[in-house]
Amino acid sequence: MDIKTIIKNHGATVRNIIKRITNEQNEDLEQEVYTKVWKNADKYQEKGTFNAWIRTISANLSKDYLKSSQKKISDNSTGDETVLSLVQDSKDTPESLLLKRERQRMISEAINNLKPKFREVIMLYEIENQSYEEISQKLKCPIGTVKSRLYNAKKELATALQELM
Repeated sequence: MDIKTIIKNHGATVRNIIKRITNEQNEDLEQEVYTKVWKNADKYQEKGTFNAWIRTISANLSKDYLKSSQKKISDNSTGDETVLSLVQDSKDTPESLLLKRERQRMISEAINNLKPKFREVIMLYEIENQSYEEISQKLKCPIGTVKSRLYNAKKELATALQELM
């Protein structure tokens, strides 16, 4: 079986399958298909057409490629300019410190303006990282009440802090 003949006769089909599955032209993947066909030509059984066998190999390799880390790495890679633009100076500027302090003040003020039962639940859950069960035991109320109060507290905070979002 001559590989040049295979590429000539089935190249368009292989490219179309790869493009349809991966949404990209991928010559490396196409080459991998031909390599696999060539290496496994002796294993080909005439249960179906040769074209169907090549299409199956193309589809399977394309699906494997989508699942592979190579695809994820190539999707996540960026150019040098992009990386440089994403790198930020780790030192806080006076302006950013002032904005952080102002933001923190607004959050504290919004929490302090909550009804006492909402403030207590939000502090225990968000600040002290206690579970619903722990809060329920501490406040001597059902877990459903804890969840309800937490929901309402977050809803009120979202309204009060809308300008921060």
